Amino acid sequence: MIKKTVEKALNDQIAKEAAASFLYLALASWCDTKGFEGSAAFLYQQSDEERMHMLKLFHFINNSGGNAIAPEVKKVNVKVSNLAEAFRLVYKSETEVTQSVNELVFLCTQEKDYTTLNFIQWYVSEQYEEEVMMKSILDKIDLVGDDGKGLFMIDQYLKTVRKEAADAEAGGEQA
Repeated sequence: MIKKTVEKALNDQIAKEAAASFLYLALASWCDTKGFEGSAAFLYQQSDEERMHMLKLFHFINNSGGNAIAPEVKKVNVKVSNLAEAFRLVYKSETEVTQSVNELVFLCTQEKDYTTLNFIQWYVSEQYEEEVMMKSILDKIDLVGDDGKGLFMIDQYLKTVRKEAADAEAGGEQA
């Protein structure tokens, strides 16, 4: 049976995963309207992945005797003027989610809830991968600056990077 303190914290994490999903969705829409089709596809996929993270928490809470709560949907007001700003927002969001996951680890340790702690370890690894990937993308964008050819190449790269990550993840799950 899940402890109420842990259940509340996991429900808070659900809300953070949902907010991240909607941020990605809003930024994907911005990219779509600015001709960054590869970036849009990447961000739409990231939005789906964040939703999957949320659902994974839902199932865990409910399967552990708790009650997962659907978070309030808030309008995402994204105002960016270039691709670098968009990915700075993404990177900031990922670091905030990582901090939240780290706080969950601390809480589970304090509460001696080792089942949830074991479950949360997946999120620890996932967040590390997400931060590294987003930082790498942001570094590449910063490297090319406002150069149109460079941004085009990055946009083309982003068409494939998410697919490669998804293929690798699927391959790892089959093993």
